[in-house]
Amino acid sequence: MPGTRPASRAEGGRPPLLRELLLVTGLFLVYKFGRLLANGHETAAFRNADLVWDAERALHFPGEGAVQQLLLHGEPLIRAANTYYAAVHFPATIAFLAWLYWRRPAHYVWSRRVLALLTGAALALHILVPLAPPRMLAATGLVDTARVYGPSVYGAVPEADSMANQFAAMPSLHFGWALMVAIGLIAATRSPLRWWWLLHPALTLLVIVGTANHYWTDALAAAVLLGFALLVVPTPERPSEPSPPSEPTTAAPGAPRQRTDAGVVPIGARR
Repeated sequence: MPGTRPASRAEGGRPPLLRELLLVTGLFLVYKFGRLLANGHETAAFRNADLVWDAERALHFPGEGAVQQLLLHGEPLIRAANTYYAAVHFPATIAFLAWLYWRRPAHYVWSRRVLALLTGAALALHILVPLAPPRMLAATGLVDTARVYGPSVYGAVPEADSMANQFAAMPSLHFGWALMVAIGLIAATRSPLRWWWLLHPALTLLVIVGTANHYWTDALAAAVLLGFALLVVPTPERPSEPSPPSEPTTAAPGAPRQRTDAGVVPIGARR
């Protein structure tokens, strides 16, 4: 990333790489298999989906269908949205953590803790409140774009999907992780262009809603949980701007000197 440099000792020591790889992999596996505990609750998932859909309409949320219609204007556009949903989520988060690990170790540890706390809270909510996504709910009238246009990351039969729990729509970790990536990079960098990282969660929100994988409420729940995690985990200091080099002191050879509080300084020396 332009305008950055390797971390210094003052910014915090870099944790051992092997330990971090094992830790992050372990956390991911706990989450992945923990989500499967929420499988088999189809009736509750659809009942909760009806409640969320009706609540959004009662609160006059914008319709998810309006976003989907924007994406359905062209097949290449909806395929791109499906690909973004399927292919960007994990690689972007891994790249984010890897870059922080190398360049900003203190911010890496902070981000890893925030993501772990967010993901743990999300896992608990997935188990306690199973929720069918809008693509499964007939009342929404939405298209399962991944199934119709591809690519899809989910199995054809949700109940038998051994790779993912399709009844864990709330909160949306696609959005929660994307928002943390943006916040983490904004906090860890100095570039005036760093605010452009907010395009990642904005685009992710457009994609998860437009592909009918999540309700607006799923993204809102993820943002609230992330907010709590950010309040709990102390934020490291922002990287400071490098100090400008001091102007060298010059004086003519043999010039008389005077004593000051800072010591002996040649008279006529430039400051």
